[in-house]
Amino acid sequence: MKTHKDLDIWKRGIGLVEHIYKVTTNLPKEELYGLTSQIRRAAISYPSNIAEGVARSSKKEFIQFLYFSLGSISEVETQLIIAEKLRYIRANKLLEEVEALRRMTLNFNKYLKSKKNE
Repeated sequence: MKTHKDLDIWKRGIGLVEHIYKVTTNLPKEELYGLTSQIRRAAISYPSNIAEGVARSSKKEFIQFLYFSLGSISEVETQLIIAEKLRYIRANKLLEEVEALRRMTLNFNKYLKSKKNE
């Protein structure tokens, strides 16, 4: 791995951000500084934490930032569920992608932990 841009979880995270921005454009204007802003920031935080973790000097720090990214993806999931319950969006496809990213991130984390002396 050369940079964060080589990671599938980062690439898919960027795709999720793009999708979130498109979907949240249709949220009510009164949610601009509430739910819209919050879900966008959480979505952006997922690939950003992965990128920051790759740039760190140790595997331990990278793993820590992967945990931060898992926190962000859980925030996105929660906010999507809220937006769906408020009948602002249909979140099925987005929630499926969030779950896929969660699984991929957890598996990548396990892989990193299993590697010796790198």
